[in-house]
Amino acid sequence: MDLIRDSIRDIPDFPKPGIVFKDITPLLADPAAFSRTLDLLAERYREQSIDRIVGIESRGFLFGAALADRLGVGFAPARKPGKLPYTSVREEYSLEYGTDAIEMHQDAIPEAGKVLIVDDLLATGGTAAAAIALVKKLGGDVVEVAFVVELGFLEGRAKLGDVPVFSLVNYT
Repeated sequence: MDLIRDSIRDIPDFPKPGIVFKDITPLLADPAAFSRTLDLLAERYREQSIDRIVGIESRGFLFGAALADRLGVGFAPARKPGKLPYTSVREEYSLEYGTDAIEMHQDAIPEAGKVLIVDDLLATGGTAAAAIALVKKLGGDVVEVAFVVELGFLEGRAKLGDVPVFSLVNYT
């Protein structure tokens, strides 16, 4: 776990003063750290009969698609509005000032499929909660939501209801 934690860089005052951004690009650039991240996630989910991995835009695509390949399961992107070419369903969520939304293709999830949602970071939980709602709207069963990094002090997992949450690195 130290390899992963040591590969995450702090960027002070980004995107605004007072925020310490957790930058995962060094982890992505380090083949050993990226591989170890995927190994740990694959070990956790290999025996869970997952049917689909949903990756949340955009860095969730990097981890989710690679993990789907390792587990031999399909991958479905949860994207920002207007980015998907086929008929989509949409879920809005609240931001500090206003709302945003994510979308998925209407056929992205097999009926009653067991779904793992993956993203790089859990902060306030709004995007992940919207992804959970989308998967349920499409008839899927969310097995767990997995993150590489969790900012535990923001208490984002409280927004995710009764869905289990797993994170490799937690900053409390």
